[in-house]
Order: sequence, then C-alpha cells, then structure tokens
Amino acid sequence: MSATKDVFLQNYGPLAKDIGEIVISEEEIRQRVGEIGTAISSDYAGKCPILVGVLKGVLFLMADLLRIINIPSEVDFLAVSSYSAEARNKGMVRLVKDLEIPIYGRHVLFVEDVIDTGLTLNYLLKSLHERQPASLEVCVLFNKPTHRLVDIPLRYKGFDLPDRFVVGYGLDLRERYRNLPFIGLLKAEVLRGIKHPGEC
Repeated sequence: MSATKDVFLQNYGPLAKDIGEIVISEEEIRQRVGEIGTAISSDYAGKCPILVGVLKGVLFLMADLLRIINIPSEVDFLAVSSYSAEARNKGMVRLVKDLEIPIYGRHVLFVEDVIDTGLTLNYLLKSLHERQPASLEVCVLFNKPTHRLVDIPLRYKGFDLPDRFVVGYGLDLRERYRNLPFIGLLKAEVLRGIKHPGEC
C-alpha cells in the first residue's frame, strides 16, 4: 500500500478503503457550503427563513449550513417513503413525517443534498406551494443534471455531479458511507456486490 493510501485511510477511517476515487474533496465542500451559507444570510436578512429538508441525507448539509447562517432562521424536516416502484418513477411519495412549523406566509428554503430526476422534489414542492408560503426556493449541494426529467429552478447550487454512483456527505449505499466528509466513487467490487459495504 502506498504512503498516500496510508494517509488516506488514516484520515478517513476504514470506510475509505472502499473508495476508489475522491470526486469532491472535504475542503471543496466546506468552502462551497460556506459560500452558500453566506449568500443565504445576505439574501434572507430580515426574513427569518424556514429551512426545510428531507431526512436523512440532508442532515449533514443542513447542520453545516445552520452553523454558517448568521441571521434568525428555523429548520424543519420531512420524511418520505415510496408507495411502489411505479409511484417512485412518477415522483409520488408518502409523507412519513410532515412539517411541524406552519409555513403559510413564511419564506421557505428547501434544502436538498442531491437532485437527480427532480420528480420527487417537484412533487414535494407542489405540496408546499399549496400551503401558501411567502416564497419557496431551492438550495441543492449536489446536482445531477444528466438525469433531470423536471425543470426545477435552483436558487443555490453547489456542484454538478458526474453520472456515476457516488457516496459521502449524506449520500449512501445501503445506509453506509453517509459520514464520509467528501464525495467519492466506490470501487467496482463494492458496487457489484462482490464486497459487502462497510460493516458495523
């Protein structure tokens, strides 16, 4: 094993051994999240926005954003589950957890870790629009434009991702790798199921 690989494993722990390549580094993510948080603080000054996210992947981004945003703000979460494969392909989801904070007349910023086809997000945004917020904008850190089926305006965007399966910073494979602080490509043997994802 090379000295570089040794340092890599030492810095990021045993899960890192399943990563074949880092696509977006920890430092790049930290810098971009800082820029987005600063922009939100400026754009929403005096508005006390509600930041809304969908559990679970957005937890990391939401926590880091809230530590940077320096204006009064609130946070709430949705949790969703698909009805079926057919419903999922249409973006239809079942709310497992609804918002606890009323958003009528409030400025709402929907925070997403990743947007792929956009179908599910479009479905959720329509539902939130019906509650008549004063404004409803979208912030996404990781964008996969090659898969987009619905055009969704993005007020804040972090990075465009390649058309590859990536993990880290909230993105997972069977609930593993969310806690890696970078975005990485898994080794082929992990994706093919030859090697089981990092064990507990």
